[in-house]
Amino acid sequence: MTPPLLHVAESEVEFTAMRAQGAGGQNVNKVSSAVHLRFDIGASSLPLDVQERLLALRDSRITQDGVVVIKAQQYRSQEQNRVDALERLNALVNSVAQPPRVRRPTRPTYGSRQRRLESKSQRGATKALRGRVQD
Repeated sequence: MTPPLLHVAESEVEFTAMRAQGAGGQNVNKVSSAVHLRFDIGASSLPLDVQERLLALRDSRITQDGVVVIKAQQYRSQEQNRVDALERLNALVNSVAQPPRVRRPTRPTYGSRQRRLESKSQRGATKALRGRVQD
């Protein structure tokens, strides 16, 4: 069963426009098309268990203060970069939306224990044959 996809509301996200880096000619020098997205995990309306799993992630996009920072500068228009940044944030949130499965320890079967002991004794017998030859 897949959990319902979580969507972060745009009202909880802070966008900042800035100039993009890299090649692009004069468009890069003139237009603020890149977008900096900031999302405070603690102040969000996400469920508490999702917030905890997000904060526990070892991701370079999450700061020590629990703020997700995503920089989007792939597209030439600011609106496309906003949509891209929001999609990446939603993908990050949905990656931890489903709780991890609980591992229930199991015991080895009787047959697997017997096979293990048999292989150990065979291995020991093989090694015993490598010793000095007795007359």
